[in-house]
Amino acid sequence: MAEPEKKKISKFLSLVLRHQPETIDLILDENGWANVDELREKCSKHKIDFTLEELNEVVETNDKKRFIFNEDKTKIRANQGHSIDIDLALKPQQPPEFLYHGTAHSNVESILEKGIEKRNRQHVHLSLDKETATKVGMRHGKPIILTIRTEKMFEDGILFYLSENNVWLTDFVDSKYISKL
Repeated sequence: MAEPEKKKISKFLSLVLRHQPETIDLILDENGWANVDELREKCSKHKIDFTLEELNEVVETNDKKRFIFNEDKTKIRANQGHSIDIDLALKPQQPPEFLYHGTAHSNVESILEKGIEKRNRQHVHLSLDKETATKVGMRHGKPIILTIRTEKMFEDGILFYLSENNVWLTDFVDSKYISKL
């Protein structure tokens, strides 16, 4: 499948599996899973057609590993990044000493003052490495990488979760835990 077509399908899947399933009248269960056959049928009605093999290719080759199938590939969901209320059934985990957050230069002053808020998402997303955080920050302009003292946050009772695609999640990062690289 050509890259532009994969990107088109991936962006549409992000829309309906993370933010607006109602766009195609898709029903997600409480954990964000959608029936693959129903998803394909409803996407097709909106001129987004793909075979099971093409859907598998989109899931397998997505550089951010945004989507996951259940064991028998009858259901699919987004790994994280939802703006809708779903329960990913993630278990709290102890994070490493430091994690990173990539953002645009224009956001740094506000973040250093107010912290990192989840805004319209279910969680704040943190990266294990600076390279990934840089890629995230580049989407918003000139990237700035912030170092988060996550071990200290954890010691202070703040919960962390690790998504299926290795993105660390938490509810809020207070500015006292943030340093600019």
